[in-house]
Amino acid sequence: MKISKIEHLGIAVQKIEDVLPYFEGVLGLKCYKTEVVEDQKVKTAFLQVGEVKIELLEPTSPDSTVQKFLDNGGRGVHHVAFKVEDGVSEALAFCDEKGIRLIDKAPRNGADKLHIAFLHPKSTCGILTELCEE
Repeated sequence: MKISKIEHLGIAVQKIEDVLPYFEGVLGLKCYKTEVVEDQKVKTAFLQVGEVKIELLEPTSPDSTVQKFLDNGGRGVHHVAFKVEDGVSEALAFCDEKGIRLIDKAPRNGADKLHIAFLHPKSTCGILTELCEE
């Protein structure tokens, strides 16, 4: 598996509109896109920092995994997403061979036109890890 960069950092928030003043007004970043990802039950907002994106994640349903994360005391960084050069399918196969627990057995569509898959934090040092490709 070849990782080329951190694609984005996913940050769980209760309401995007409540945190945008900090990111835009204080940090000077600009939200360039919002999107609802129905199957993941989240609304996203993207901001760019150099080559890395920040993805704000707002739950759109009480049974969203992001809402469960927030309900369990989670705040802030929800996941780290890495861009993989050899494809998400190949990266999943590599991780599976190494004994990493997969949340997704195959790539799926994610926000910002990416193909994505997640690795379970119980086998990734407690860090929810997303693998991405354009």
